[in-house]
Amino acid sequence: MNLRQAEDYLLGLELFGMRFGLDRMRKLTTALGTPQRRFDAVQVLGTNGKTSTTRMIAAILRAHGLRAGSYTSPHLRSFCERIEIDGRPVGDAEFAAAVARAAHAVELLERTLDEDERVTQFEALTAAAYHELARAGVEVAVVEAGLGGRYDATSVIAAPVCVLTGVDLDHTRWLGSTIEAIAEEKLAVVPEGGVLVTGQLDPEAERVAERVVRERGARRVRAPDSPPADEARALRPLGAFQRRNLALARAAAEAYLGRPLKGARVCEAASALELPGRLQVVASDPLTVYDGAHNPAGARALRAALGELLGGRALTGVFSVLDDKDASAILAELLPLCERAVYSACSNPRALSPATLEALAEKLDGPPAETASDPERALERARELAGPSGAVLAAGSIYLIADLVREPGAACSII
Repeated sequence: MNLRQAEDYLLGLELFGMRFGLDRMRKLTTALGTPQRRFDAVQVLGTNGKTSTTRMIAAILRAHGLRAGSYTSPHLRSFCERIEIDGRPVGDAEFAAAVARAAHAVELLERTLDEDERVTQFEALTAAAYHELARAGVEVAVVEAGLGGRYDATSVIAAPVCVLTGVDLDHTRWLGSTIEAIAEEKLAVVPEGGVLVTGQLDPEAERVAERVVRERGARRVRAPDSPPADEARALRPLGAFQRRNLALARAAAEAYLGRPLKGARVCEAASALELPGRLQVVASDPLTVYDGAHNPAGARALRAALGELLGGRALTGVFSVLDDKDASAILAELLPLCERAVYSACSNPRALSPATLEALAEKLDGPPAETASDPERALERARELAGPSGAVLAAGSIYLIADLVREPGAACSII
């Protein structure tokens, strides 16, 4: 396979399937020689902030001398971005070879499965990632859970340190309709005698965390809301939510290493971090910011952070939201910051129409608005409206951001 063939193969698989569970994934990794047993792991779970926290943990561990890898989702430009070795995405050839190995294992496995049961895209991709991380000889992989935890394909690893970034109502169709139910699914992966690292949690999630730690004889580590001042200053982008993520990441790295971190090395890791699509400034005149906030909690965090960036500039928003998200609540958080808005639809087939978003915004007494079916045109129009002295924010879905940064013709994952 070449890269395009590998991505086409993955895109041809059903994303999640109808049968949740780890049985297929265990058989698939067994066919690959159980690569996940050849490295240590830290698993990152939660509703928001997983990707940033995952990359931060890997960077801190790398700065302390470990060969570290990471596995995150989704991607913006290419599937290769999901697997990083020593802070760099795997090469096209390496990624394609890993997918080819996984595809062969899938072919062997599916001969034994029922007709209505197939390996999913996320299972095949996770198996390929574990194979590549093992082949590259990482000492530790920081792994972002895709959906939940209990039945997530990533959870065939045995991670002694689990990190919970927070719990909010998202993916309720699969995980449950309450904070408590969702926390149960995410924290089901905490192992006997392991370590659970969290920041401040909602009271319902806190009760679940305390019970899980008690029942499994695990150790609880509570991270502060912010890292030491010098480390916070080293971090870009700005934003209280990213400082919380860094505080959580340094607590997780310290728990994994079992010794105090060196502040200078944490600063080194923080200053070199790149977090695409997370409070990312991509242009000036007008100031243009991309953020993948896609649920109310993420929108609240984004709203709180924007004040540090805008500096009094008038804001024009570009928004696209998927149909399984609470679009009204997202808009309710962000529209009060905006003097104008442009509504669009990202390329994901579950995107709400621009007209639907406009109608929701009217009920919220939103600002003057326009619609544009194409995200690139929406951004161009927003920049025109903002003018050189204004600011533009693109938010509401990571897939909107992906449309704005992806090269023409590149593959797009669909979640």
